[in-house]
Amino acid sequence: MATEMVLSHRPGVPRGEVLSEAELEELAQRKPPSKTSVRGCLRKARCSASTAKSLLFRFLPVLRWLPRYPVKDWLLGDITSGFSVGIMHLPQGLAYALLAGLPPVTGLYSSFYPVFLYFFFGTSRHNSVGPFAVISVMIGSVTESLLPSEKFFISVNGSNTTIVDEVKRDAERVQLVATITILSGVFQVRGWCQPSLAGTEGHWFPVATRCGSSSCHLSFQVALGLLQFGFVVTYLSDPLVRGYTTAASVHVLISQLKNVFGVSVGEYSGPLSLFKTFIEICRKLPQTNVGTLVTAIIAMVAIFIVKELNHKFASKLPMPIPIELITIIISTGISYGVDLKSKFGISVVGDIPSGLKPPVVPKTTYFGQVVGNAFAIAIVGYAICISLGKIFALKHGYKVDSNQELIALGLSNFLGGFFQCFAISCSMSRSLVQESTGGNSQVAGVLSSLVILVTILKIGELFRDLPKAILAAIIIVNLKGMFKQFTDFRTLWKSNRVDLMIWIVTFVATLLLNLDIGLGASVAFALLTVIFRTQLPHYSLLGRVADTEVYKDVAEYQKAQEIPGVKIFRSSSTLYFANVEMYAEALKKKSGINVDRLIAKKKKVLRKLKKQQKKAEKEKAKRKKATEAECNGPGVAVIELSGEESSAPAEPTLRSLGLPQPDFHAVILDFSSLNFVDTVSIKIVKNIFRDFREIEVDVFVASCPASVLAQLERGNFFSSTITKQCFFPSVHDAVLHISGEQHTAPVRTCPGSPHHRHGEGQPSRPLSSSPSPQAHLSTKM
Repeated sequence: MATEMVLSHRPGVPRGEVLSEAELEELAQRKPPSKTSVRGCLRKARCSASTAKSLLFRFLPVLRWLPRYPVKDWLLGDITSGFSVGIMHLPQGLAYALLAGLPPVTGLYSSFYPVFLYFFFGTSRHNSVGPFAVISVMIGSVTESLLPSEKFFISVNGSNTTIVDEVKRDAERVQLVATITILSGVFQVRGWCQPSLAGTEGHWFPVATRCGSSSCHLSFQVALGLLQFGFVVTYLSDPLVRGYTTAASVHVLISQLKNVFGVSVGEYSGPLSLFKTFIEICRKLPQTNVGTLVTAIIAMVAIFIVKELNHKFASKLPMPIPIELITIIISTGISYGVDLKSKFGISVVGDIPSGLKPPVVPKTTYFGQVVGNAFAIAIVGYAICISLGKIFALKHGYKVDSNQELIALGLSNFLGGFFQCFAISCSMSRSLVQESTGGNSQVAGVLSSLVILVTILKIGELFRDLPKAILAAIIIVNLKGMFKQFTDFRTLWKSNRVDLMIWIVTFVATLLLNLDIGLGASVAFALLTVIFRTQLPHYSLLGRVADTEVYKDVAEYQKAQEIPGVKIFRSSSTLYFANVEMYAEALKKKSGINVDRLIAKKKKVLRKLKKQQKKAEKEKAKRKKATEAECNGPGVAVIELSGEESSAPAEPTLRSLGLPQPDFHAVILDFSSLNFVDTVSIKIVKNIFRDFREIEVDVFVASCPASVLAQLERGNFFSSTITKQCFFPSVHDAVLHISGEQHTAPVRTCPGSPHHRHGEGQPSRPLSSSPSPQAHLSTKM
């Protein structure tokens, strides 16, 4: 294709109207950067009546939607949904309290107080908050390390036989919860005192959490929400969360095997604790309680079959069959009637006190030991809650406020922590039931909490003979959804293997290092993959697609052809200290010449010529002295006019030095992918301009974002040799500018460029090593 056709202009745009960045700024009258003043900040921070009302409605969303609640359209569905979810809360609350190592009644408390509070502060209409398995295991690992059962052994009647004082242990653990809760309240006050920032807006199953960390983690949630830190969850990618929850489900499964087999094992914490627990369970398999095992198997089979039927006939059933509640009622009746505890040694729940408890006054000795775990629990619980909230919001056409959700979840935990609740999150299973049974608002959540309130006040004590194996069966069957996430392996293998690597590393790290350290290691690895991907971006040379203004990678598009004499270079990543040197190397490699070697050769030749010039000057000086000695007659003066004094020597070129010349005369750097630059990248880009100028190649920049251009200005990038005349709004504009230089005279290019110094197509005068011709003028004195 002919050069003229390749470099054809856009229709209706004359060649003279191609604007550089400097000309465009003058024509478009770029605004100076805005300056923030103290008066302006105070004016924005001023609280008017409308602002106060807006803040109140934002902090209490119920004030906005409850007065507009469509009673006729929504109430019946919310009643049905609330009753259905409340029936699910009862067995799951008891089961997940067992998972957390707490008295069963705390599971009921955690299904009442936080759910009721979320009604006032939450923005999701379908999220069903309450106990959550992953959070429960995370907090359980903390409380088991701080208050293990081994600390509460007591002797029986003065003998060598020891048993665990469960009453004292449970009381201490509740005290631990209250301690962290009050500290979270202090953190909340600090959150309120901070200046207001700019407003921003899988399968998981429920489980209880250990009191120890619940209050502390909720304080983090409240404080982070008030400080507009809802964006933190973006650092937990979907593969990371799914890999983490899958590994957590393995932790949950292993922790419940002791209740399935009816054996007693020690409590381990820290790295490899999962494997230590599993090995001890395997060693104690000969001590299995057959009655407990049979009870658990029968319950698991029954619950699994009915859940599958619920899923298969979901469209035909008005509400799911509450198999978990039915199993609890039947097994409690059988246990009471047959006396399973005495006859078969099957462990039961024990006393469940009726009525609500007064607030607990905490101690302040545990906060420093659990602060890291609490932060991890807060972030994971929020990540799951906001993920589910956004799924339902997208489906039903409303919005959830990410920061308000963080505040709502934190306050639900914070206030509930004073009443012996453990930390909660959002349950996928309950949320799906709340949606599918007609729930339209959090009125359904309030009604479900009232179902639990009635249970706490009147019915709870009837479940004292409930076998723990039944609760373990409920927990294990509910892990089915999270175990299905193993299918992510095949999906990610086909779609994105970097995400697959994140999934695998997260899963393995969480199994080996436990839930707290595993989460930190997983997040660190995920961030490292981002760094590695920016360090190894895709570099490409662009060519123009015929009869268009589109420029594509010539290696990927057959119809994209390079512009003769022009190299257009693009990187798929931004430039910063970690990858800018690789960017420069890739540019030089893609250009097809060894730029550094050519520069070195040029410097070597110039040094040689300089030596020859010095030698010639010395010879000239000797001849001059000899001439003066011959002509030392009186009245005679000799005046020498050299060529150097009459005109400045031309700067040597590659051609005059006998060096190979590049087959291109211009490089265009496509900066469209850049979103920021740092001081290191500014320095390297300046070096790129310098190096290519040394080999007589002009460098231009195209599609540079305004924010990056401002950063270049602040970084003193521009100078007398690099001006905004080298910058163009688009690649095509830069190409047209270069095309105009080739076809018009005089040539106009970047200041300091070789073409600007010598003129396009004008050979420079060679640098001669011989003396310049001299004119001798003799004058009689």
